[in-house]
Amino acid sequence: MSDVDEPPDGPDSGSDSDSAADAFTYNGGRVDPGESANIRYGISETYLGDPVRIPVTVVNGEQPGPTVCLSAAAHGDELNGIEVVREVAHDWDHSELHGTLVCLPVMNVPGFLAQERYLPIYDRDLNRSFPGREGSTSARRMAYRIFTNFIEPCDLGIDFHTSTRGRTNMLHVRANMENQRVSRLAKAFSSNVIIAGEGPAGTLRYEATQAGIPTITVEMGEAHRFQRRLIDRALTGVASVLAEFGLHPDSSVHWPGWRTVIDDDNEKTWIRADAGGIVDMKHGRSELVREGEVICTITNPFKEEDDIVTVEAPFTGLIVGVLENPVVYPGNPLCHLVGLSPDTRTALERERTTESSRSELR
Repeated sequence: MSDVDEPPDGPDSGSDSDSAADAFTYNGGRVDPGESANIRYGISETYLGDPVRIPVTVVNGEQPGPTVCLSAAAHGDELNGIEVVREVAHDWDHSELHGTLVCLPVMNVPGFLAQERYLPIYDRDLNRSFPGREGSTSARRMAYRIFTNFIEPCDLGIDFHTSTRGRTNMLHVRANMENQRVSRLAKAFSSNVIIAGEGPAGTLRYEATQAGIPTITVEMGEAHRFQRRLIDRALTGVASVLAEFGLHPDSSVHWPGWRTVIDDDNEKTWIRADAGGIVDMKHGRSELVREGEVICTITNPFKEEDDIVTVEAPFTGLIVGVLENPVVYPGNPLCHLVGLSPDTRTALERERTTESSRSELR
């Protein structure tokens, strides 16, 4: 278990590349140093034979440096990351950019248009289809064209997600912390919580990392909405990464105040309902709960006292993800609880006390 890491030291050499700035090339085009391009890139066709095209923005700095991919909406109803990627691409000043940004705000265009998680074509999960393959399923063909053109040329990747519909996540990073390059990237993003693990095969972060492109997943919030506080927090994380890897060399790496890396040494569990009914949730995402504290109750439509099911925290921990839709079948997830070390709990409580004091002064 790794808890309460020290603040990062910042860039070790300013940039991962010392050569002259290069053009960014993809099948069908190029973006030269000092140029930007908004691209609608064809990855498939509709039933009518019309192109399915994803939006891509490439910002190629005049100075050499790493190529970083920012991607979102591999699941079409996960919207928070879209706004993060758009703001980095179009609202930030990149006049002194050292390196290249490849911005993919909406990868799953068919799912986005239908406001569905999966590709409407055969209900396929694009984020289980990477790195893709030509001549295979629709999802794998799409994944192949995205991966070969816009992921493989990169040095680093940040893939933005939210929880599935009916649940919400606190902002956290998921990363293979046994890979030193991935670990550096994950810590640079400056989230309080990092959940360690390789991730499932077929996901963008797993397959990109396997291909030598260190990539992390950022989870934040819920589907079908923009959540401004989480978007702003994620933008801070992106700025911190660009500072750490020398793309914005005059910027500073952000230290989140406290950090915990949740690995196999931590207590962690998805708490699931043992009864069907209507849920009264007592705690929200990012809240600290004590062992034995009531997390929620489950009742039937008549609120009969003899049938009330009380769900208690099995250990003291942090709620990373939690139910939003207040109805469950037996076995449905209620919340994702992770254990914290005593030092981390102290740091978290100190932060919450400070935040509370500031709120009272406003």
